[in-house]
Amino acid sequence: MEELARQITITISHAVEILAAVIIGVAVIRALCQYLRLLFFRRNMLSEETIRVSFGSTVSVSLELLLGADVLATAVAPSWDAIGKLAAIAVLRTALNYFLAKELKEIKENANESPE
Repeated sequence: MEELARQITITISHAVEILAAVIIGVAVIRALCQYLRLLFFRRNMLSEETIRVSFGSTVSVSLELLLGADVLATAVAPSWDAIGKLAAIAVLRTALNYFLAKELKEIKENANESPE
């Protein structure tokens, strides 16, 4: 029974990692298409800031998913080495997410302040 729970947890962890990678891949393609439209057709309704906010929000969600996947993977193999790696990864991803959210907030505030 314990082995079954371990296998299920590992499978869920891998599925979440794949989901996060797919989300990032789709976001990259979407942002690239929007940016190319902005470059070649100035009539595009989206600004660079809007594209960055959309992409950044998606990356932020993906970072949270990846952190959850790491927690799941560590839950089934709680060695001190794995816990240390999880702590380092958690700190890095949380810091990335914090600064990304801060930058996105500033971009949104600047967009709301600028007259159009």
